[in-house]
Parts: sequence; structure tokens; C-alpha cells
Amino acid sequence: MARIDLVDLAHSYGGGTYALKPMTMTWRQGGAYALLGPSGCGKTTLLNIISGIVTPSQGKVLFDGNDITHASTRERNIAQVFQFPVIYDTMTVGENLAFPLKNRGLPRDKIAARVGEIAKLLDLTPYLDRKAVRLSADAKQKISLGRGLVRPDVAAVLFDEPLTVIDPHLKWELRSKLKALHQALDLTMIYVTHDQTEALTFADTVVVMHDGAVVQSGTPEDLFARPAHTFVGYFIGSPGMNIVPAGVKGREAVVSGHVIGLNRSYDNLPAGGKIEIGVRPEFVHVADPAPGLLSAQIERIDDLGRVRFARVRIGDVKFAATVPNGVAVPEKTVGLVFDPAHIHVYSDSLLVEGRA
Repeated sequence: MARIDLVDLAHSYGGGTYALKPMTMTWRQGGAYALLGPSGCGKTTLLNIISGIVTPSQGKVLFDGNDITHASTRERNIAQVFQFPVIYDTMTVGENLAFPLKNRGLPRDKIAARVGEIAKLLDLTPYLDRKAVRLSADAKQKISLGRGLVRPDVAAVLFDEPLTVIDPHLKWELRSKLKALHQALDLTMIYVTHDQTEALTFADTVVVMHDGAVVQSGTPEDLFARPAHTFVGYFIGSPGMNIVPAGVKGREAVVSGHVIGLNRSYDNLPAGGKIEIGVRPEFVHVADPAPGLLSAQIERIDDLGRVRFARVRIGDVKFAATVPNGVAVPEKTVGLVFDPAHIHVYSDSLLVEGRA
């Protein structure tokens, strides 16, 4: 187990555009992290730099303060679980789990004890004597997870989209199982995914990446409540945050000629910047039209069963807003009720702290 520090780290393939833009960050020992972002944002490159598969173009990788930037994966004592199962079909489940320990010359009794522990945690005990070739894809991926977790002395366990091949109805079960495994084994775990549900349910700290850069790192609650970048607001949440152009002065935002009250004051916004406000659909409610409320035109209603969202338009600007239970939505025009405490102001995509 190790604390991992990335110091002025960046990487480009072939000396061209940065696949990873310069970053400095720390991964604490025993933490559960998720690297979250769309395809091509650099998250797998970052994971492979930590594991030693890729050597960065610049900067350092430190494990517990030791520079291991040019050390091999074996020298780093890293376990990595890939998108598709990496197992030996001709071996039994038990032999697959034991293989990393046998390679390191552990005594037979310790191997048996550790294999039994991991098999129990992954519900693989009944299959220990079965050949892996006869098992389903999700069972094989459980074995692959077990092989990554079986070594108790690893510096970190890295997961690269490990649930891609798993049936959707089993994903929740395995995500919960990984969370329980992290708590039981006290290992540093870093989990790469493009799926916000996987990231938010697994990790204590979610690292959101966009266009080769880390745009925010924090708890799931932090990312939802106070996105530091408009991309975080848009990418996290379903539907994502409403992010719209606005004129902002003092405690008022003007959107398409309509005034929206703010909870904080903004008097010194950067000149010439692109100013936007962001508010999640959960904090904009549909109501009957009334004096003092913004009027919006209904475009459609999305009924998700547990909640309804109205897609509305204010002039040329579109919003998603929550439809409270029991509210009958008029066919054309509604009023919108905003919660000023949850309206954020952004300049050139970055959150601006207003004055209380």
C-alpha cells in the first residue's frame, strides 16, 4: 500500500499535443478513487502511467516519496484489472486466484488462506475446483478481480473499466462488492470509468477529467453540489446541470431578458469573459404561471418514473426543470421557481465565488 504523488506530470504521444496536460496531485494510501470522464479524455493514459505501462513525457511519479517514474510495473508492485477478463481457462478458479501468490513463492498454507478469503468476498467459493473455461463472462471477470486483489502487499490496485463485459443487472452487485472489498482490505484503489454511476457509487474521491486535464477532484456530494467547472456540472447528473449564457451584476442574472435572483453578489467579474449561470434541474421547479415568476414554454415532459422533468424554453434558452409530485403541467406556459442558493456563476467555464 502506498501514497502516490504525481508531480508536474504530463504526457504527449510522439511529442505532439498533450494527451495529459500538466498536473500535480496526491492519492492517499487506502483511498478509493475513480477517474471519470468521456472516451479520449486521458484517464486510461494516466492509469497506465501510474502502473508503469507508459512512461510520462515530463514530471515524476512517487510512491511513498520514492521516485519510481522509470520503474517497471513489477518493481512498483501494482495489480491491474483490465476491461476484459485476463485468466487461464485451463486452470481452476482456485488455481487462477493462487497464481500471483505462487509466482511470489508464498507458502502453500498462506496461499490457501488468502485464496479462501478472496473467494468468499467475491462469492466464488463454490467454484474453486471448477475449470474457468466453463464459467460465464461475469464469473470470469470476478476471477480477474480476485487475481488483482489477492496480493495483500500491493502498492495499489488499478481497475480499467472492469465492468464493461458484465450484464447490466449484475453491475450494481459488483460495484457494491468492490466497495465492500475496499473497506475490508484497506487497499489503495483507482477505478477508471466513463459511467458516472459506477464512479459515484464506488469512490470516496472522484477525479473528473476533460480534454487531458483534471478539472475537479472531490467527493460525489462536492461534484454534484458545487461543480468547479461547467463540464463537471454537465457531465455529472441525469439530466446534467442547466448551463446558460447570462448577464450577471450584483445579485441578479439576466437570461434572455428575464431577471433571476442570486444568493451571492458578483460585482467584479472578469472583463471579456464568457459568463454563464449553472443550476441543476433539481433546483428549478415548475409551477402555475404567476406574477413574479419567470414564464417558460413547455417543449416536452420526460417521465422517469421516480421523477418528472419538464424541458422548457425561455426565449432562446432551454432548461430542464423538476415537476413536483401532484403538479399538473399546463400544455404551453409554466412558471419557474429557482432556488437562489443553488445557482452558480461561471466565467470562462470556471466557478466564480461571489460575495455572501
